[in-house]
Amino acid sequence: MPSFDHPTESVFTWAAPPLKFGLGALAEIGEDLQAHGVRHPLILTDPGVAASGVPDRVAHAVKTAGLDVDIFDRVAVEPTDASIEEAVAFARSGPWDGYIAVGGGSAMDTAKAVNLLTTQPGTLMDYIAPPIGGGEVPEQPVRPLIAVPTTSGTGSEATTICVVDLLSLRLKAGVSHPRLRPALAVVDPLTTLTVPPAVTAASGMDVLTHAAESYTALSFDARPAFPDAKARAAFCGANPVSDVWCEKAMELVGTHLRRAVMNGNDLSARYGMAYASAVTGMGFGNAGTHIPHANAYPIAGAVENYQAEGYPPMPMVPHGQAVASTAMAAFRFTFPSNPQRHLRAAELIGGRPVDPDEGAEALPRVLRELQRDIDMPTGVSAFGFTEDDLDTLVSGTLKQSRQLSVTPRPLTAQAAARIFRESLSNW
Repeated sequence: MPSFDHPTESVFTWAAPPLKFGLGALAEIGEDLQAHGVRHPLILTDPGVAASGVPDRVAHAVKTAGLDVDIFDRVAVEPTDASIEEAVAFARSGPWDGYIAVGGGSAMDTAKAVNLLTTQPGTLMDYIAPPIGGGEVPEQPVRPLIAVPTTSGTGSEATTICVVDLLSLRLKAGVSHPRLRPALAVVDPLTTLTVPPAVTAASGMDVLTHAAESYTALSFDARPAFPDAKARAAFCGANPVSDVWCEKAMELVGTHLRRAVMNGNDLSARYGMAYASAVTGMGFGNAGTHIPHANAYPIAGAVENYQAEGYPPMPMVPHGQAVASTAMAAFRFTFPSNPQRHLRAAELIGGRPVDPDEGAEALPRVLRELQRDIDMPTGVSAFGFTEDDLDTLVSGTLKQSRQLSVTPRPLTAQAAARIFRESLSNW
């Protein structure tokens, strides 16, 4: 613990939305809206989730409670600044006094952006984290947002974070502020039963990297002190409360992800992964992610031809695949910052003790075994990138100030290039 006259931070913050979790939780969403004073919500979802019937089930539960409801089903998978603009324009055209996000991270991030831009002045770029955007702080209240995840992945139902693909920059970036945190997370594992194996695998790896990155992030009390409470970042660094959630999430993913991928009807595995995703959001949404997520944004932004199984037919790298692709090399690089945490993460994921002499290779080995078992892409080259693309990828990574602020070991351009080079093929 630092002394009060020391120029490092001595305070951490932790927050999460109320959570309603369990089989059939979706049926109560009408009463949940009434409790938040919402009378006419707008459901935001994507075409694939809309086809699953889950948004219609949500709408039925809302109508049963005597409320009016409408559906916007044109959310883009991996939302872009253009798709956000379309959703915001639609939301400004109606009388809606609250929002329901139904889907994966794309629906929840889009709903957060809609909530932001229909209640605050300015444009999306005004709120994107610097140096990419203006980093402005939303000052006005937002509308109630209820998040209903249909994948076990992003944890966005519990976080302050909205991530967008900026098409003109060929780069992903994010907005993060406590006002973007949903008013309620409703997690019903039954909504995940129809998720295809490849999507289950990718979203599950997103859960895992969230937890492992936050657990190994720079400790909150090793950061430079913030000048005042308003300046304190939402990503405050590893802290005792987030650690609890991240440890539990790593254990749950290690136990349940293989089973959920291999048999999507395994309700116990689906339940475990839904729980893992929710508690991971409570961890990383406060502590923050670091290098694998910083790397993932330029990977997703610069891709040209890769098309992922189980996703819409368009050039894209699903977020879970992007973060997982460099995780092994990234954790090998960060190992010296806190060997014990890296070894503990390997034990939790692998479900058995590790040999301390394995050192920096323990966590990468466990991640490699899991990724091979669930048929993840072999590395960054699987997305079409080569050595010739390293400068572009490194440049994009070094712009991710939100992640780099809690990286446990300073990331230079040379180190980032080495991580990408090692990650071209992981096995």
